[in-house]
Amino acid sequence: MLVWVDDIIVAACNDYVMCEIKHLLKNRFKLRDLGQLTWFLGIQFIQENGCIKMNQTQYLTRLLEKYNMANCKPRPTPCEMKLNLSSDATSECSVNYREIVESFIYAMTCTRPDLCWIVTVLSQHLANPSEEHSVALKHVLRYLKGTMHFELCFRKCDDGLHLTGFSDASWASSDDRKSVTGYCFCLNKNGSLLSWKSKKQPTVALSSCEAEYMALAACVQEGLFLTHLLHDIDPCCQYEPFTVFEDNQGAIALVENPVHHQRSEHNYIRYHIIRDQCDRGNVNVEYKPSSDMVADILTKPLSRHMLSQFKDFLFGK
Repeated sequence: MLVWVDDIIVAACNDYVMCEIKHLLKNRFKLRDLGQLTWFLGIQFIQENGCIKMNQTQYLTRLLEKYNMANCKPRPTPCEMKLNLSSDATSECSVNYREIVESFIYAMTCTRPDLCWIVTVLSQHLANPSEEHSVALKHVLRYLKGTMHFELCFRKCDDGLHLTGFSDASWASSDDRKSVTGYCFCLNKNGSLLSWKSKKQPTVALSSCEAEYMALAACVQEGLFLTHLLHDIDPCCQYEPFTVFEDNQGAIALVENPVHHQRSEHNYIRYHIIRDQCDRGNVNVEYKPSSDMVADILTKPLSRHMLSQFKDFLFGK
């Protein structure tokens, strides 16, 4: 059961168990049975044969109408490839910046992983946005105008479920020279994603290898959480060890080789959780070329080529 205030989603392995749960709830609480799940917290659920789809088309449509962008010209990408969003504001923002960004965050968190990087960047300037941030904000709204049909699609698969993660980092890409961590997870080789994250790292990395290693540590922590969650949902299925793909050979070597090197001996001990979990057999770290790394879109601007390459995997075929 998933509970949010007074809204409840109940999932069960068969109709008999479902009826038993509903009967127990009705005996204890006053409730209304709305039948098969169709809407929940502004998210539309479409259940088909062997497939569940999630979208926020109605939510995004209302968002565009609210800010007078319903008839705007669509853009093919969430942002320009070369952004100049300095923290030193030269002019005041002309739109309700904070309110719109908060609306973006909800869409990004629920159904739109393609917005992850740009929304993370925009949310770092809530206190003092400039006109440049306003332009980038409207660019995202124009992108949403042309991508209303994007939806997460979860399908049944015949070859079983396997938790798989992708980890990447963009070294010293912020104004304060801090790197950006990006990771995502899926249960099916055809997608879609079930967890994704883009976040500025708390400390400055002295090398690209260190930045990738710090991102890998965050990815492994998320993978451990998802493993425990999936085990609670279905104790009969085995989700360990899970696999994490990494595109930096140095970071993988740092995981596999426990010897301290001069360039890596300063790494925080807490980031060595990867070695510990690998030794326990809970996670496998494998190499994947940067050209095939889907987590790359969570650390830098999303181009047309990257969107066409990874769209099916992000949202599911």
